[in-house]
Amino acid sequence: VCKAVSKLQPAEDGLFLVRESIRHPGDYVLCVSFSGEVIHYRVIYQNNKLTINLKQYFYNLIDMIEFYSRCKESIVTTLTKPKKKQGTKSAELELSKTGWLLDITKLTLGEQIGEGEFGAVYRGEYMGQKVAVKIIKCDVTAQSFLQETTVMTKLQHKNLVRLLGVILHKGLHIITELMTKGNLGNFLRTRGRSVINSVQLLHFALNVCEGMEYLESKKLVHRDLAARNVLVSDDSVAKVSDFGLTKVDSKEPDKAKLPVKWTAPESLKKEKFSTKSDVWSYGILLWEIFTYGRQPYPKMSLKEVKEKVEEGYRMESPESCPPNVYSLMRLCWEQDPRRRPGFSKLREKLEQEMS
Repeated sequence: VCKAVSKLQPAEDGLFLVRESIRHPGDYVLCVSFSGEVIHYRVIYQNNKLTINLKQYFYNLIDMIEFYSRCKESIVTTLTKPKKKQGTKSAELELSKTGWLLDITKLTLGEQIGEGEFGAVYRGEYMGQKVAVKIIKCDVTAQSFLQETTVMTKLQHKNLVRLLGVILHKGLHIITELMTKGNLGNFLRTRGRSVINSVQLLHFALNVCEGMEYLESKKLVHRDLAARNVLVSDDSVAKVSDFGLTKVDSKEPDKAKLPVKWTAPESLKKEKFSTKSDVWSYGILLWEIFTYGRQPYPKMSLKEVKEKVEEGYRMESPESCPPNVYSLMRLCWEQDPRRRPGFSKLREKLEQEMS
């Protein structure tokens, strides 16, 4: 707490910061400077909403801050200016020094093309280039993403969706290349067997594998590899997206809502994520590719999937899937992560299949 007090110096009425609670980890505390003192308000998380006084409820911290900047209601004074978060400042500095901070006035937003877990995605144009814009409104999420974005700036590969930069404006805008053909799942579902042959399917499988091999070489774990997170470019190249939200190979438990059907058994049980759990997801993704975008484990509930897979159940081979590709899926689905191949091995096998 004293740290928050020392940070709100020089004392200025309405200067505030939001910090994580020390006593209640995961909760936030709003600290407000007033008459030379710092007052602390615990932010209570209830039914997916935030509140300080159990009367006024907000969907996210930004809404709450905006509200208390307009009227003080139940706090000592209206909020005037935020004390910048240390980490954010350094991330922001690093991004601007390396030329990744873009200019909001040069961005034109078009229609919404997607809805992610953290914000909406829009089509846009930046200095004449067609782009996709992901807008993250919630301040705290935006701050953690800013950290993640600095990771993305260091990654460049033909099979990863390219980050062009970020804009800090009412939250965070993440600007990436526009992938005109949408996500791989929809792409395959809407075209089907009559349009796409198995050579093209192998191409997509190889594209994703190469993107993942690159992430693996950087010791990064994707954690949410699935056809919905692979995008298809104008010239029909598949690229892995949303990898900037990856955690560096971590043993940290993360109670995010896990996509059960794509998640390796050890990740579901012990929340252990590694390149080898990404390999499991890649096996599911291969199944999605060779069924032309079907939902994995058709007709099974999530509970059934968890139990059955733990007992050793694996999906059947998709209709007319090359036998070698199905045996690759099975290798990806080895119960023991150590027995699963790495992405470079998978790539070699796919290249043999193509030749």
